Amino acid sequence: MAIQGIQMLPPEVKMEDALVLYKEIAEIKTLIGKLNSELNHSIINSQLIQILSLQESVQSTRIEGTQVTFADMIEDATKKRKSSEVVEVDNYLAALKEGIELTNQGYPISTRLIKQLHEILMGENTRGTTISAGEFRKIQNFIGPTDRIEDAVYIPIPASDISDYMSNLENYVNGQEHYTFNTSNQENHILLDIDSDPLIKTAIMHAQFESIHPFLDGNGRMGRILIVLNTMSDNLIEYPVFFVSEELEKERLRYYNLLNGVRGNNPDWYAWIKFFLDACKRMATSILNKLESIEQLARKGLRLINSTGSINKIWFYSFTKPSVSTREVADFLNISPTTARNGLNHLVDLKLLDTDKAKTKNKVYVNYDLLRLLG
Repeated sequence: MAIQGIQMLPPEVKMEDALVLYKEIAEIKTLIGKLNSELNHSIINSQLIQILSLQESVQSTRIEGTQVTFADMIEDATKKRKSSEVVEVDNYLAALKEGIELTNQGYPISTRLIKQLHEILMGENTRGTTISAGEFRKIQNFIGPTDRIEDAVYIPIPASDISDYMSNLENYVNGQEHYTFNTSNQENHILLDIDSDPLIKTAIMHAQFESIHPFLDGNGRMGRILIVLNTMSDNLIEYPVFFVSEELEKERLRYYNLLNGVRGNNPDWYAWIKFFLDACKRMATSILNKLESIEQLARKGLRLINSTGSINKIWFYSFTKPSVSTREVADFLNISPTTARNGLNHLVDLKLLDTDKAKTKNKVYVNYDLLRLLG
């Protein structure tokens, strides 16, 4: 029998479970502090953020069932005609970047922002229902293995209740008291209220948004974008690199099962939050390792180049786009095609980039060492 609906926020957990969560949060905060410090001193932090944003976009859409890989995105980057799945990743990346920019400008997470980003996310050539992009659903939807509601695993709240539930969520995320808030808790339980740690609130926000399921399609992708934006809004991390989709994609079945566990009349919030924090810890560790290795690669290249001028900029550009053409480099760096081509070929001679040497036109230059480190 399908689980139906969700309870309003804030949720509650047992006191002993809250202690476990906060102990893990302390460990994650140590990793995040180190990550902030490393990014502050990195020579390639802006390049790394861009490439990690692309990787996040790939992993988040893969959770939804696409087969596109990070390598596919790199290979298709210079193509004029792209597959629908590649376009879907491009749309996710565009929505993510717009959200990051607006968050940096001080915009709070709100219904207006969510609708604005959803319209970008569900742009042309995206799978699913795009006709209502940027608009909350007006009909009942459901989650299940078939297109029959009788087979549903979960039936979200009615469309008529979305406004109230989104107001409840919006005020909770932004730390503002609201008349819809649950204010009582069971004995030996604690409310995870608006003063809870940002990581806990981010975990709750994601699961609650997914459970409200306010759009006809694209809820999962939109909900994962909100993870990145909320960690920035709460000043949890200085840079937009809180990309947890890769870790969630590795345990997709568990991810969906635990999301389903916070729904209905007996939600298990502890299990979901613990899973989310575990994924965050693995994510922070992974990004730290990648940052260290990529920083070493960048510095190795600078030593081999042993020069100043445009070639260093060309080398750094390959960390933003590991597969580039002469025209792309020339346009981005505002240099002549000849200077770009000579620089790229010199990087090939130094074995920092690779290209098809048999081709004489339309060559693509690839930073394979970077791709290997990104995994």
